[in-house]
Amino acid sequence: MRMNEYFHFLNTNHTLYSAVKKAEHETHLLTREAHMAAHYLRVDFERAGIHLSADKLDRVNQLNIEISQLCQEFKENIVIDPGYVDIFPPLRMPNNLYHLAKPIYRSNELLGSRSSKEENGFRLMTDSDSLSSILQFTSDDEVRKMAYVKGNSSPRANLGVLDKLIATRHSLAQILGYRSFAEFAVTPNLASSPAVVMSFLQELSKVVRSRADEVLQFLCRDVSIPICKEFNQIREFKLKKCMNKFEDLEPWDEAYYTSMMKSTAYNLDSSAIASYFPLSQCIEGLKTLVKSLFGASFYNIPLAPGESWHPDVLKLSLQHPEEGELGFLYLDLYSRKGKYPGCAHFAIKGGRKVSETEYQLPVVALVCNFSSSNDRSNVRLNHSEVETLFHEFGHALHSLLSRTEYQHFSGTRVVLDLAETPSNLFEYYASDYRVLKTFAKHYSTGEIIPEKLVKSMQGAKMMFAATELQRQILYALIDQTLFGEKLTSERGTASVVADLKRQYTSWKHVDGTHWQSQFCHLLTYGAGYYTYLYAKCFAATIWEKLCKEDPLSRETGNALRTKFLEHGGSKEPVDLLTDLVGDGIIRYREGGVIPDITSLCKEMGLTKNL
Repeated sequence: MRMNEYFHFLNTNHTLYSAVKKAEHETHLLTREAHMAAHYLRVDFERAGIHLSADKLDRVNQLNIEISQLCQEFKENIVIDPGYVDIFPPLRMPNNLYHLAKPIYRSNELLGSRSSKEENGFRLMTDSDSLSSILQFTSDDEVRKMAYVKGNSSPRANLGVLDKLIATRHSLAQILGYRSFAEFAVTPNLASSPAVVMSFLQELSKVVRSRADEVLQFLCRDVSIPICKEFNQIREFKLKKCMNKFEDLEPWDEAYYTSMMKSTAYNLDSSAIASYFPLSQCIEGLKTLVKSLFGASFYNIPLAPGESWHPDVLKLSLQHPEEGELGFLYLDLYSRKGKYPGCAHFAIKGGRKVSETEYQLPVVALVCNFSSSNDRSNVRLNHSEVETLFHEFGHALHSLLSRTEYQHFSGTRVVLDLAETPSNLFEYYASDYRVLKTFAKHYSTGEIIPEKLVKSMQGAKMMFAATELQRQILYALIDQTLFGEKLTSERGTASVVADLKRQYTSWKHVDGTHWQSQFCHLLTYGAGYYTYLYAKCFAATIWEKLCKEDPLSRETGNALRTKFLEHGGSKEPVDLLTDLVGDGIIRYREGGVIPDITSLCKEMGLTKNL
């Protein structure tokens, strides 16, 4: 909060603003990048309201502080009230969820007696990670329903916080001359306007919806859809669970039945897959990847006294045989109490040109929360966690290989709808057998992961890819709508979410639930969640056109580095993308830029819907 307030102070400093405006006009004295930096700094000042009258500027500063406070309150409420369900008797819960449960007891009065009997049970928290496991592994329909409803109805206090956040951001945008917060957020990006974003999302939804509906029709036993033997077995299993009486598919059924279908169709065992991904081997795999692509090597180096924030933290130096040190990477990968949740990349120090002979090297940290044990060498990742590690590593490489004159453009400091492209691209490396065989080895036998197993993993991942993409489109549509217009008291966030879910998916909305009250991306990516889908499309095109044929070649790595990663945000984003792979990665629409979706649709088998 103190840092935010200080930033607002700097962004309303007229002396700095005057200096930046002066520099922008002295074009003949500046390099191209310096002039670009002056321009964007001036724009940043004006987006902070420095050009407004004193009373309006004070109001802007107050609104920004209120927004920061509301975001903090929203996140605190999620920690304070994650929700929970009590399960009686304990047999209703699968054994592999016992580590998530807390034993509880209740008294039951015995029939015809004044005495009571103590009954054992379990309490399960319904935070997002726990809820995901409950919905995937619990066979008891009622337990899944209770967990789904509770997990999507907590914390209730955030409904009011979100209403205030939407109203406050709307007020801020209008004072700054924008019609909505969505317009304020999107204008500097490739999309340039909410109308372009909505057009892109609706186009992608139309393509994806037909495939996702086929999946749902299959799940709902539409016999007109061809069903292979394994899928039919799952259908029969569900019918038996329902006492041969088919019931409508409910939102709490999706994860359970799709997970079962994947495991059955491809004979997959998550623990068997994890045995090929010890965390230590995955780190070695990242090192091998960097060596192969860029000719650079990571070396473990000692930490200075007081430099580390926890004994788990490792420090690596990225070195090139001809260029010397390129930057430094901290790894903080194990979960622990009180730690920042989730996985993220943090830029600690951006790269910049200090003088003609000195360059400030970038320093970044990767923070993850992989399940730890007393024996760190025994930690193994599921494949989803491997993808997450590679995703965040893509961000880290963007920062470490950046060589900009100014920190303002270093690494991931690009327009928001381009920022997730390198991270999405490196997820492809986490699923390609040519990459996996370089490091994915069985923790006890040393056996290289079988190619057949990798193909099964890839097939299982694609089984419901359209349904997952449809869900991401819905999230982006909700985000744009909530911040795109001033909501009336009659049409609150719950109504918006319910209407959009019915309009853009085939899944029911459960009355009384309010998933949006725990969706933190509304804070950090307000009106910007669509950027994940932009990045997914860009990455699919880059993979197909540049990387797929030979993903580990030095030629591929040199192109990624010299034409994209090293420039950070110091080149116009359209030029970065087209210089890297040529035409066919972007399209122009209504004054903005949208991604070409052909490569993504081809990858997902959706080309017939284009």
